[in-house]
Amino acid sequence: MTVLLIAGSPTERSRSQALLEAVGQRLSRAGRTVERLPVRQLDPTALLVADASERGIARAVDQLATAQAVVVATPVYKAAYSGLLKVFLDLLPQTALQGKTVLPLATGGSPHHMLALDYALRPVLQSLSARHILSGVYATDSQVTWTPEGAFTLADEIGRRIDAAVEALSDAIAPTVPRPGFAPIAFAQVQHSV
Repeated sequence: MTVLLIAGSPTERSRSQALLEAVGQRLSRAGRTVERLPVRQLDPTALLVADASERGIARAVDQLATAQAVVVATPVYKAAYSGLLKVFLDLLPQTALQGKTVLPLATGGSPHHMLALDYALRPVLQSLSARHILSGVYATDSQVTWTPEGAFTLADEIGRRIDAAVEALSDAIAPTVPRPGFAPIAFAQVQHSV
């Protein structure tokens, strides 16, 4: 049960990367297997020309195919998700997210861009056949800060929202455990209804 963390920021030390790491840390503590896919490390020429056969991109697509769930993090630029993330999502097959639960994360300079998760990113994730797209987490620059030592801190409110999002993601991908009681009955065997 692997959760793939896709970093859509063009910079390594970004606020969206910090949100993604916060999710990854919480998932790891909960016993989930976490893999990372920093899109900025993929070959830029192959991304721009949508060369899905390039080795690094093919490996990234395979990594996505084997993940049970996906967390996508992006900064918001000009009221939309990053262009880097866009070129990656554009080269994916139409069913790349089929059967997967997706948690979107975004950061931006002000609260005015928080709807970018819903009007820009969510439709693209839906078009890639995501089974379930959870409510996203958006944070402003003032809610995610970096220390001089290279660590990040989250505002209390964002920390609580990340906790809730990770719990929702874990619940969504938890294996279904049959409840004790009656054995399942096929619909064709039902003779009477109550």
